Amino acid sequence: MEKSKVYFIKEITPENIIKAYNALGKHLEGKIAVKMHSGEKGNQNYLKPEFVKDVIDYVGGTVVECNTAYEGARNTTEKHRELIKEHEWDKYFPFDLMDAEEEIALPVSGGKILKENIVGKNIENYDGMLVLSHFKGHAMGGYGGALKQLSIGCASSSGKTLIHTAGASNNQYELFNNLPEQDKFLEAMADAAKSVVDYFHGNMAFINIMKNISVDCDCDAHASAPCMEDIGILASLDPVAVDQACLDLVYNSTDRGKDKLIKRIESLHGVHTIEAASELGIGSRDYELITLE
Repeated sequence: MEKSKVYFIKEITPENIIKAYNALGKHLEGKIAVKMHSGEKGNQNYLKPEFVKDVIDYVGGTVVECNTAYEGARNTTEKHRELIKEHEWDKYFPFDLMDAEEEIALPVSGGKILKENIVGKNIENYDGMLVLSHFKGHAMGGYGGALKQLSIGCASSSGKTLIHTAGASNNQYELFNNLPEQDKFLEAMADAAKSVVDYFHGNMAFINIMKNISVDCDCDAHASAPCMEDIGILASLDPVAVDQACLDLVYNSTDRGKDKLIKRIESLHGVHTIEAASELGIGSRDYELITLE
């Protein structure tokens, strides 16, 4: 079986994001959603809209996001829209809060935990998706990359709750009363990711940007400062492979700051999301890393 291809560029620039995308040899067709993290109020590490403007314009995309399931500046449509303006997400390109009005359930075929995944209804407005992820640590998943963007990132507030509780509840106000054992949560993330991948029938591409690498996610208002030097841009048609390649680059790095990130990932068994996604057939952990000059 042919290995998944993951393209790598060390220098992180807006131009090189486009170069990495073009290396995939795939033109996303139709109306394209660009899934990004809008950044919690107070977070300093998230990818800024002016930095990703060129690639979003290049694919003719609309940046999409969903509301959160925890207290903060993004857990209601009204507050989230205010933050979108504050962070200038609507300054350069269209922005769509997919669960602003309604949500829908996507079926999970052969899932480990979930039977369905609740996402923003506006996902129906798109023919394909570019998942543009900021790779970093995460306080609940261990790390955040393409699989997290596909799962928790595309889920509505109630959908996020369903994932975090491993199917026990979709009531966001009961979220922290229903937290399951860690591996079940991670498997629910993989299930949710599969439903989105299945929905777009291959009209997808995945770019992970290893910049401002903190142990904390962009959803953290008081995130720790980056613990490692920037590593580069990775692109693939396989979300499992691109996340696995990022983890491998962290582990193989000579940067002493990697120990903090590895501790965060391992303390939460973060690799299990990749393991579960691979078992579900979303992608492969076996990849070929191709360096672009």
